[in-house]
Amino acid sequence: MILTQCAVCATDLGLTLGKKCGRCSTRYCGPECQVQHWKEGGHDQLCKKIKKAGGAEQYNANKKYSEAVAVAAEKCADDTKGQTCYICTEALHRHTKEGLVRGCSCRGTAGFAHVSCLAEEAKIWFTEAEENNLDWKVKIERWDRWYTCSLCEQEYHGVVKCALGWACWKTYVGRPETDRSPRSAMSLLGSGLSEAEHHEDALSVKEALLAMLRRVGDSEYNVLAMQGNLACTYGELGRLEEALCLREDIYSRRLKLIGVEHRQTLASANNYANSLSELKRFEEAKSVLRKMMPVARRILGESDRITLTMRKIFAEALYLIPDATLDDLREAVATLEEIEQTARRVLGGAHPLVRSLEGSMRLSREAHRAREASNA
Repeated sequence: MILTQCAVCATDLGLTLGKKCGRCSTRYCGPECQVQHWKEGGHDQLCKKIKKAGGAEQYNANKKYSEAVAVAAEKCADDTKGQTCYICTEALHRHTKEGLVRGCSCRGTAGFAHVSCLAEEAKIWFTEAEENNLDWKVKIERWDRWYTCSLCEQEYHGVVKCALGWACWKTYVGRPETDRSPRSAMSLLGSGLSEAEHHEDALSVKEALLAMLRRVGDSEYNVLAMQGNLACTYGELGRLEEALCLREDIYSRRLKLIGVEHRQTLASANNYANSLSELKRFEEAKSVLRKMMPVARRILGESDRITLTMRKIFAEALYLIPDATLDDLREAVATLEEIEQTARRVLGGAHPLVRSLEGSMRLSREAHRAREASNA
């Protein structure tokens, strides 16, 4: 995670509190921990090395990036065997010797790359926009290369997105917090950590970023986006009531701020309904989705991930409700079969949404068969 704790006692310091080593910027809660770290914690041996790397935050980012790349390459090893990077055309990266990854929706022989190559391409793409002083809309489109495959145009997922999150953070960590780039990099890192199921680390990053956004007076739009990411992590950590309260508030505020047809409002409705469903408030979840699914299908299309996820949550609410009718169960099975085919075609069989749909489809069929047997 990013460095928000004392290096000795792990006291939470946020992004601004505490004391720093004058040479390398390693952070402490106070002079006692700093002295202890120098005398007993080995900091006297590492201090110059950390400073040479660019300071404590940069040193940590570089280290975490290398670890994440190794994990991603190992995870993808079976899929990438015998392939080459579509950017540098090598199997092993000529400098880092890292292996290949593929964590998007490319299939066949497409989409294999080194994380280093993907990161360098994204960096060049965004730097060009900065150097030519292009407007922020263009910069956002260029920024998407940090987490979106340029071939299949789908987002990376799992450990590959986590590695790219660390690559992005180590690239922009040295910039001031008033610059948009480190804030966007922190957001990507938080999402990547969540994708790799490092939820406690993701929580630390997201809470630190939310505090930063408020401190620099960022827009309500961006603050709401960060709160939405934070709510997702609350849910993953089992803090379901906290997630629900936050998501309900975000949904309500986005309706007023940007309107019912905006993608972020639709995403908020989806997340709110998911929280209701997780707490077994299925009728309330269905009520939200009945209102928003037609809008999502009209604005985003049938194959968009938000549309697919909305329909998945609705179908799950149909078969999970204790008094589900046989017609409800039939509708759930038919809906899940339909959207699983669409998701598989668009996202590929390895995508987390497709795998989740496979599990929901199996459970809905079991519930349907059980109800048919009990009615026979």
